[in-house]
Amino acid sequence: MAQVAFMAAKEAQADVKAPGLYRKAEYYYLKAKSSYKRKYFNKAQQYALLSKKYSERAEYVAIRKKTLENL
Repeated sequence: MAQVAFMAAKEAQADVKAPGLYRKAEYYYLKAKSSYKRKYFNKAQQYALLSKKYSERAEYVAIRKKTLENL
């Protein structure tokens, strides 16, 4: 779910419109993947949840900014 949320934020151009939130989402996404590879499943789950949270916020902010620009 974290991966899907992160990709949705990327598709919404959150890296340009909400770079701070996007970078946090990316950081936690990469930490989750790394922890999972090392079999630290509890840590991976925590990082994935944080990544999902920041990805969704970044996507929301990006879409809101795009909408406001088009008004």
